[in-house]
Amino acid sequence: MTDTTFLPPLIAAIQAEILNNEEEISALDRAIGDGDHVTNLIRGLEALSKLNDELVQLDWSAAFMKIGMTLMSTMGGASGSLLGSMFVSMGKEAKEQDIDLAGITAIYAAGVESIKARGKADIGEKTMLDTLIPVMQSLQSDAEQNSDKATVLANIKAAATQGMQSTKDMLATKGRASFLGERARGHIDAGARTSQLILCVIADQLSEN
Repeated sequence: MTDTTFLPPLIAAIQAEILNNEEEISALDRAIGDGDHVTNLIRGLEALSKLNDELVQLDWSAAFMKIGMTLMSTMGGASGSLLGSMFVSMGKEAKEQDIDLAGITAIYAAGVESIKARGKADIGEKTMLDTLIPVMQSLQSDAEQNSDKATVLANIKAAATQGMQSTKDMLATKGRASFLGERARGHIDAGARTSQLILCVIADQLSEN
């Protein structure tokens, strides 16, 4: 794993990917959500991009903490609170871990568990967790098997994409979509889609480093 100088180009790549898919994400969110998910996410990423000079001076623990606090204060909406707490939890866990496959897996898992706790949600409820949890399980499996980097990254992308696509046929039990009942079926969850886009960009950026 590279040091935190990896973060500015990564944030820029994520920004570009979300902007490229902004219309699609907005349409997904208007169909079954509040319609503000992508706007809030773009605002959060814009705030992160202004921290580039600061982030590269920090270790991973402090950088994750800074990202989390920034997302909480700038994004708004449920996803701002959830993603913010995810990164704060990752920052706390990063103090205890080496930045190798096992350590990254533990750090990411701590973040996912914090979203589960804060959102009182789990896999199968048509949320971002339907993308995030399969990636956690993929990382845990690859860490146990000591898989090589190419395998780990390919598996992240496959797990994120399959998880995101699985939300299409689910009923929603959380958020505004839960009031739609059967009408929520046939629509991919916007948070699951943005999570998938972000995780795939991270995997691609890591493969180039």
